[in-house]
Amino acid sequence: MQLDIITADKSLFSGEIEAVTLPGSAGKFQVLQGHAAIVSSLEKGTIVVKNKGGKQEFAVNGGVVEVLNNKITVLA
Repeated sequence: MQLDIITADKSLFSGEIEAVTLPGSAGKFQVLQGHAAIVSSLEKGTIVVKNKGGKQEFAVNGGVVEVLNNKITVLA
C-alpha cells in the first residue's frame, strides 16, 4: 500500500507500508491491504506506520484521511 502524510508545510511520509493505525474521530482504526474505500476525519493523536523496516509514529493535531485502491492519503 502507498501512504502519503502531508501537512501544510511539508510531506511527513511517503512510501510503501504494510499497515497504518489512525486516530479517527470515532476512535482508532487500522488500514490493511485491500481495505474498503473510506474518508474519515482525524482527531489529535498518533499515526502508527508499520512497514518492513519496523514502525514509525507521527503526531497529528487532526485532519482527514482518504483510503482508495490501496492508496492512503492523510492531510494533517
